Amino acid sequence: MSQTNTIDPAEVAKFEAMAAEWWDTEGKFKPLHLMNPCRLDYITSQIAAEFDRDLTQAMPFKGLRILDIGCGGGLLSEPMARLGADVVGADAAPRNIPVAQVHAAQSGLAIDYRHTTAEDLAASGAQFDVILNMEVVEHVADPQGYLTACQQLLKPGGLMICSTLNRNAKSFVMAIIGAEWVMRWLPKGTHDWAKFITPDELYDLIRKAGLDPVDRKGMVFNPISWKWATSARDLSCNYVTASVKRG
Repeated sequence: MSQTNTIDPAEVAKFEAMAAEWWDTEGKFKPLHLMNPCRLDYITSQIAAEFDRDLTQAMPFKGLRILDIGCGGGLLSEPMARLGADVVGADAAPRNIPVAQVHAAQSGLAIDYRHTTAEDLAASGAQFDVILNMEVVEHVADPQGYLTACQQLLKPGGLMICSTLNRNAKSFVMAIIGAEWVMRWLPKGTHDWAKFITPDELYDLIRKAGLDPVDRKGMVFNPISWKWATSARDLSCNYVTASVKRG
């Protein structure tokens, strides 16, 4: 794999060190396991709407080629495969890939996991109907270059789902102090608050990359129910966007 300009080696090393814990629901990735049902609801509804798929049918995503960029241990790749999609899971941290491959094999799922980057995939001419770009953009060295590579990977009419963290006082309290220092869900230093991106900044980056943003929602954690839910109004911490590549 060639080194590309948007990869931040220090960020890759953080997740490499945590690779073996991806599927431990009480481990370092507990926040993602808690968030995953909310993320999946948003992802599946956006894909179904864009490609006119019926989620009540078996294998509703059959025939769709999906890239899960920054796939980690496969927490999103596996549900997409179960829904019938042809899934490529890519990650810049090499130790994540065998973890994901082993778990997919144990689950009886055929997923094409690769240690590679968005830029290298784009250079190879790969094309996808959907890109899942979840909690990655705040970890790259060049967000604009990275999102441009993602745009190149989308077929005309393709859909990108991109989530990240807003940059404000609340996100510092919730994501850094709360998740890393108080709850100790994540090792200290997992997130760099200065790399967080506001919703308007992300929309600008997406547009400059050549995509058309069509939706954004907040993802809000309820400490009473201990569950995440989407919100049309509260984008103050975690949020997710949908954008399309016009034909």
